[in-house]
Amino acid sequence: MIRMADLAARHARVAAEVEPAVLAVLRSGRYVGGPVVDAAMAGVAKHFGWGHAVGVNSGTDALIYALQAVGVRPGDEVVVPAVTFFASAGAVCRIGAVPIIADVRPDLPLLDPAALPITARTRAVMAVHLYGERCDLPALSVPIVDDAAQVAGADPACRTGEIAAVSFYPTKTLGAAGDGGCVLTDSPGVARKLHLLTHHGMPTPYVAEAIDGVVGANSRLDAIQAAVLHAHLGDLTARVAARRAHAQTYDQELPASVERIPRWSGHPVHQYVLLLPPGVDRDAVAARMRAQAIETAVYYPRSLSAQPALAAFARPTPRADAFCARCLALPVHEGLGEQEVCKVIDGLTQALAQTVREPRRA
Repeated sequence: MIRMADLAARHARVAAEVEPAVLAVLRSGRYVGGPVVDAAMAGVAKHFGWGHAVGVNSGTDALIYALQAVGVRPGDEVVVPAVTFFASAGAVCRIGAVPIIADVRPDLPLLDPAALPITARTRAVMAVHLYGERCDLPALSVPIVDDAAQVAGADPACRTGEIAAVSFYPTKTLGAAGDGGCVLTDSPGVARKLHLLTHHGMPTPYVAEAIDGVVGANSRLDAIQAAVLHAHLGDLTARVAARRAHAQTYDQELPASVERIPRWSGHPVHQYVLLLPPGVDRDAVAARMRAQAIETAVYYPRSLSAQPALAAFARPTPRADAFCARCLALPVHEGLGEQEVCKVIDGLTQALAQTVREPRRA
């Protein structure tokens, strides 16, 4: 089976670095915080082009604390794009704020800078850099929070706002061996605030203080995940180069009937997403490829406005809905070989031909 992600193969690439590093942590007895976490976060900050990285226990928590750090409070509005993983809006809801779902650009599933629904109640705009594509926004009257979960490996580093949230979920191009994340900032003061927010607001042991009116919690990146990340950083350039090579082959060899999504020059190809021809039964295409032992995925089958949990915040997003109805992601990870990439191309070509010949049932 050609999978969307092959984490065992990825580990094999860096096993000689990862396994001794994890064993060293276990033998050290220093499992939370410490020099391993500090070294990993320094490396991550440098890679992403920021001054500081504060480790947290998931990408979702990274979004929550980034929003709180820029002053988002219950009842405030945060603009989010209609095409993104649920956590982008879920984090807004978790702190009692209101997600304002905005439609996407005509050419890309990113926030449309010409149509941002900013009001007097808007406290932040979340720029989601989807699939590795850069979400460019002009300077705004409110803070921009980057959702940078999918731009690890971008060259140059991809940043738009004054703070960023990153996920280290294992399937990310830069992933850990479990949940993890970080918040990026250039401000030492904001980094200190984030540290307090994620350590129960304790400037000294067992003395908890509110941080700008917010009660802190526990969200820390553990040393084992940090050790894994630090080792994976060394392989990031090579894996992104492989992904870009696969994407270029897809661009050149896929059927002309599928629409390629534009990519900026620094795109790290976190995902390779295309648009099937209008009216083609995507489920049938995916099923036929699965029968040929090829996985595909849909990122994402519903816009945020169509998510049941966000029904109270739904608003018309026709461009996003049209994109979600046609998008399909192909395997593009660094573990693929040339023969597997060719098999994906042949599989999609055959699946499309078979699906077009058989009219979609009502």
